[in-house]
Amino acid sequence: MRLTLMEGNEAIGWGAVAAGCNFFAGYPITPATTICQTMLKLLPPKGGICLQGEDEIASIGFCLGAAMSGMKTMTATSGPGISLCSEQISFAIGSEIPLVIVDVQRLGPSTGSATKGADGDIQFLQWGNSGGQPVIVLAPVDVKDCYVLTMHAFNLAEQYRCPVFVAANKEISMIRETFEMDGLDIPPIIERPKADPNAPFLPFGVRENQRVPDFLAIGDDCLVRQTSSTHGPDGYITTDPDQISMMQERLYAKLNKAVPEFTHFDEYDVPNADTLVVAYGVTARAAKAAVRKLQQSGHPASLLVLKTLWPVPETLIREKAAPYKRVVMAEMNLGQYVRELQRVLPDKKLDFLGQMNGELIKPGQIVEVIQSGTNEWRTDQARPDHGGDSKWASLHFA
Repeated sequence: MRLTLMEGNEAIGWGAVAAGCNFFAGYPITPATTICQTMLKLLPPKGGICLQGEDEIASIGFCLGAAMSGMKTMTATSGPGISLCSEQISFAIGSEIPLVIVDVQRLGPSTGSATKGADGDIQFLQWGNSGGQPVIVLAPVDVKDCYVLTMHAFNLAEQYRCPVFVAANKEISMIRETFEMDGLDIPPIIERPKADPNAPFLPFGVRENQRVPDFLAIGDDCLVRQTSSTHGPDGYITTDPDQISMMQERLYAKLNKAVPEFTHFDEYDVPNADTLVVAYGVTARAAKAAVRKLQQSGHPASLLVLKTLWPVPETLIREKAAPYKRVVMAEMNLGQYVRELQRVLPDKKLDFLGQMNGELIKPGQIVEVIQSGTNEWRTDQARPDHGGDSKWASLHFA
């Protein structure tokens, strides 16, 4: 047994290299900076490239250009930086450019608290692009996940030719943990499908029963067109409604119809439980401890840990929630992913525990909500109208 002691950000870097990453560009920002430092150590000896851009906009732009030339690329940032990347994220979606983007979330909004964690970017990662097309977002729970899910992120970026986010946060990325490297469930490496350079080439054309275009690198002998504007299969700008509709529907379907193929999750089924706790990221660790404590005290609850957040794994959520009378969602924000549960599970009693004050949600808080049987939506934030003493806030949705 080979135990490895590693920080979450280091694990992301090592996982990226194991997946074939050979280009990284980023700009220093707490708490993501050690990803850049790790890549600077790992990539040059392997013939890869690690760059510090003048800002986050330049950094993700470098990654897009390198990806167009056939390289496997990654950038890493935090809340203020991910905001700056929005236009380039849209470019990657519309022009089907493979890219892994690590968002080590910290407390916001704006500059917020650089050394405090949160999961406040979860909605932004899906909706922070123009056009509203789907993206893939994976959420690690621990350092081991940082390694393995980063490898999955590269495979998905290559397979579906799209940006893939790793939604870490400060608490996961800057903790050091041991894990058994030899015991990891390592996925086989996937490369983007290549077109025949000697055959007629449509840069955004798809073959029958295919949703993702074959790839040829810019700079090869064959002419390859890339544009951020609405385009047809040939890569030329178009205003033809039929061509536009076909492109939009394909971008939507290539991810939404494939969600079961990349739905990652953990579950802890407890006999005789009537409550299902749903959590992701570092909060899933507190939820697991809470479920164990509840089982010992005779108040059983089960746990579903979501590691694929977007597109929403609706089939999984409905299937796992079906046997339970009540669902409790815990997340480190004031109610972002819980809205998806409400949409997917409209007939379930759904309670919420949210917190966004720079502190971790503790197992005892989750235990309290489960044992209380409340049907209020709860955020552990003091209400000004109660002199800062109350922890209860009504956040009911019709």
